[in-house]
Amino acid sequence: MAVINRIAGFEDEMKAWRRHLHAHPELGLDCHATAEFVVARLQEFGIETIETGIARTGVVAVIEGHGEGPVTGLRADMDALPILESTGLEYASTVPGCMHACGHDGHTTMLLGAAKYLAETRNFAGRAVLIFQPAEEGPGGGRLMVEDGVLDRHGVDEVYALHTMPGIAPGSFETASGPLMAAVDTLHVHVEGQGGHAAYPHQTRDPVVAAAGIVQALQSVISRNLDPLRDLVVSITQIHTGSAENIVPETAYVNGTMRSFDPDIRAMALRRIREVVAGQAASYGVSARVEIEQGYPPTLNDPACTEVAAAVARRISGEAAVITDREREMGAEDFSYMLNARPGAFLFLGQGEAAPLHHAGFDFNDAVAPVGASFFARMVERAAPVG
Repeated sequence: MAVINRIAGFEDEMKAWRRHLHAHPELGLDCHATAEFVVARLQEFGIETIETGIARTGVVAVIEGHGEGPVTGLRADMDALPILESTGLEYASTVPGCMHACGHDGHTTMLLGAAKYLAETRNFAGRAVLIFQPAEEGPGGGRLMVEDGVLDRHGVDEVYALHTMPGIAPGSFETASGPLMAAVDTLHVHVEGQGGHAAYPHQTRDPVVAAAGIVQALQSVISRNLDPLRDLVVSITQIHTGSAENIVPETAYVNGTMRSFDPDIRAMALRRIREVVAGQAASYGVSARVEIEQGYPPTLNDPACTEVAAAVARRISGEAAVITDREREMGAEDFSYMLNARPGAFLFLGQGEAAPLHHAGFDFNDAVAPVGASFFARMVERAAPVG
């Protein structure tokens, strides 16, 4: 494995950064202490151009190379998840009910490692734009940073990101050209009936039965409207209603998620969801209001950028450790907003055997941090310095 020697030399320092971040997780846009930690490290590295307060707590650092050349954007997410950690590690979260269960502490560390190396060597032409982003887990810090003009302001030509992945060999890379992760939409259905005594249901308009009918009927959105060889997921995950066994309630609430890749399929499914809910409500004599919370778009890797990123990954981990035909998946990622704005690629970095992502027992594998940092650095060093 051809990890950059200099980066390997400060592996212990990177481990200390990562474990500090793991012990002090923050949620959403409120990554204040994390951003302060990142800025302090960037200043130690001698990086002068540092922007803060983007999307509330986002940080952008610019490292100038030698002479004219491409501007490469590198992104790491910083936020944690509202999960009570169960690892029992000595550096476990000190914030009750909050932990880094998705490896964002490792992503931030890898980009800091690349920043330290690039600031020391500057063995490249053009500029490196390092993007430390809050709120990947919600409400979408990637979108907010794009809307703030980060990519435009710094003239970013291409943008890249890594995400740790348990269950694949440590230090290996997996990606694919084109669709890699799905678009996500959230469904809120508010059912309103007429409550009353459960002993006299004929005097009510029961929202519980209507909600059950809506949940069952929504299963037909996929099975009877979509080619079975196409991709779509509609999952109902919550039903809330009622207060006692002898009361028919006034209202019911149904909640779920929809995942898709194709814009036409997405539009069809959202239309059919509204139609199915309206039809079911009418059949049960209740009213129903549908709210669609449109979320992250699909993560679409640019084919040329994916090829370049895979070549860099092979240089670090070897031919056999780089997979470029990973099956697309129904998870979502707000790096998609940056890929909508610029060509680029998103890759998974092998974590080895570990608890799954978003699990209370997850912990980032510090041994792969130098691999990710080397990948980020080599993506910038593709542009050789003038002379």
